Amino acid sequence: MRPPQSLLVLGGTSEIALATARRMIARRTRTVWLAGRPSAALESAASELRVLGAEVHTVAFDALDPDSHETVLGKVFAEGDVDMVLLAFGILGDQARDEREPAAAVRVARTNYIGAVAAGLVSARALQTQGHGSLVVLSSVAGERARRADFIYGSSKAGLDTFTQGLGDALHGTGVHVMVVRPGFVRSKPTAGPDRAPFATTPEAVATAIELGLRRSSEAVWVPGTLRVVMSALRHVPRALFRRLPL
Repeated sequence: MRPPQSLLVLGGTSEIALATARRMIARRTRTVWLAGRPSAALESAASELRVLGAEVHTVAFDALDPDSHETVLGKVFAEGDVDMVLLAFGILGDQARDEREPAAAVRVARTNYIGAVAAGLVSARALQTQGHGSLVVLSSVAGERARRADFIYGSSKAGLDTFTQGLGDALHGTGVHVMVVRPGFVRSKPTAGPDRAPFATTPEAVATAIELGLRRSSEAVWVPGTLRVVMSALRHVPRALFRRLPL
């Protein structure tokens, strides 16, 4: 599969998304829409990509307002075909606070799952109508099995991951390619964590994996690739033992 000529990013300030956009622009992409809440950061991201030679537009988009997604994204697709949609928005939350404050936990779930389901379905239908394109969804290895340290965030990603797999099956044979991306711990600004987290990766490494996955028409991509084997083993560890692992 060739790199896209046009790219719609849902979550236009995401470091992974911007690393992916830079990589795509260097290959073939000439038109980019960055969708996100209006902010100086969104405008700065657009300016950065314009310097690389792309025509870049910003789109006011709120993951927490799913009722607006059809209208907002419909305007983008009305301007012409979109070769690739990258669903990259999401929040980590704060596990300790979210356990104490259910409303905060609900915000994580609404953003990472409900907002993503709405945007994913709208995008998928538009791609299917035009008869081609890719929908790439950023999930997380945290969704593979519940961990004490981040089960609220992990559960939202588990739901998103399952949704994406099912959507890919529903669109099989329509000309629309759906790919789920499962990174490990990503060293980026929003993720304050240990420098030596196991299987840590970078936005640039995830972007490279996304490009390779598109080229291979992959349905699932792990970053780093060794996580596929590791998680396959961890899924079968007895729960009593799993609780004691330093994960």
